[in-house]
Amino acid sequence: MNTKKFFVLATAAMLLASCGGKRGGMPNFGDNEYPVVTVESQNSSTQTSYPATIKGVQDVEIRPKVAGFITRVCVKEGQAVGAGQLLFVIDNETYQAAVRQAQASVNTATAQCNTAKLTMDNNQKLFDQNVIGEYELEAAKNSYASAQAQLAQARAVLASSKETLSFCYVKSPSSGVVGNLPYKVGAMVSSASSPALTTVSNNSAMEVYFSMTEKDMLELTKTSGSANAAIAQMPPVKLMLADGTIYGHEGHVSKASGVIDPATGSVQLIAHFANPERLLKSGGSGNIVMTRDSRSAIIIPQSVVAEVQNKKFVYVVGKDNKVKYTEISVSPHNDGNTYVVTDGLKVGDRYVTNGITKLTDGMEIVPITPERYQQKIQEQAKAMSAGDIVGAMKN
Repeated sequence: MNTKKFFVLATAAMLLASCGGKRGGMPNFGDNEYPVVTVESQNSSTQTSYPATIKGVQDVEIRPKVAGFITRVCVKEGQAVGAGQLLFVIDNETYQAAVRQAQASVNTATAQCNTAKLTMDNNQKLFDQNVIGEYELEAAKNSYASAQAQLAQARAVLASSKETLSFCYVKSPSSGVVGNLPYKVGAMVSSASSPALTTVSNNSAMEVYFSMTEKDMLELTKTSGSANAAIAQMPPVKLMLADGTIYGHEGHVSKASGVIDPATGSVQLIAHFANPERLLKSGGSGNIVMTRDSRSAIIIPQSVVAEVQNKKFVYVVGKDNKVKYTEISVSPHNDGNTYVVTDGLKVGDRYVTNGITKLTDGMEIVPITPERYQQKIQEQAKAMSAGDIVGAMKN
């Protein structure tokens, strides 16, 4: 039986001690003693996380300029390619025939041009000998000019035909890594095909897109003077990957959208990260982790704060030991346990840390230290009899 009583006593003591640490929790000491702490400034560091999307610095969708059947796929998914490397070959028999036809037209126009020039030169000699008149000479010159124009036109058609033929050989416009290959040999494709033939992503460095609320952006802009200055002063950021690990290289915020998204009320920002190990993949997701350091900050536990209609209050103790229900403003960024107070408290102020639910505005209290408060909890637990504990638990 003694063992059971001891167990009940120990359990009650732990319950009472735990109640003292909860918001508003305070044992009934039978007096007006409340734990009070004096505000001091200290350095703080808070981290804020923003959902993010990872993209290559240059993600290029590859689409054919001509329609036709794919005859060759020259790369594999995930393969690194260089600028100008051949990716696909599209059936080009029709376009090769067009080139041959255009070349024949050039040959014909060249011959006609040469003949027209011979005629013009001969007429010039006859004109000089007064054999023919000026009309015949000018006619020969006009025929030669016409032949030159037809030759130029034929050469333009040949150049166009060769360029169209080159479109059948789809090449990479930049260096990068090949994405998905949704089309196989024999598939019919065109410039309107969806999805694209593939995507070549330059992943030597990555752009990580994330959004910041309009309120946060305004706060940074007002502090720094302008959005560009705010971005320049932003500390390095970290990237939390999908598996919860932190990426090994820090990034830097490089730019921000000049327009606020009306649907979300947020501003899009872009952070650049080096990707030497090619660990980051375009299309991946993660979280941008931004650390903010504050010097001479006023930090208080969240447990001492009462919240009413999205407003935050603490009980400040005056010189006459009367409490005042005081509204405070806090930074939107916190660690889940403490608040960084931006307005409403100053260094040297005193505030109540426990039992705030029993206080009323203007109530006079007897301030004690938090250490004395915990000591009284332990003393009261020891003074309670087993019957008192059982009765209290029944109640």
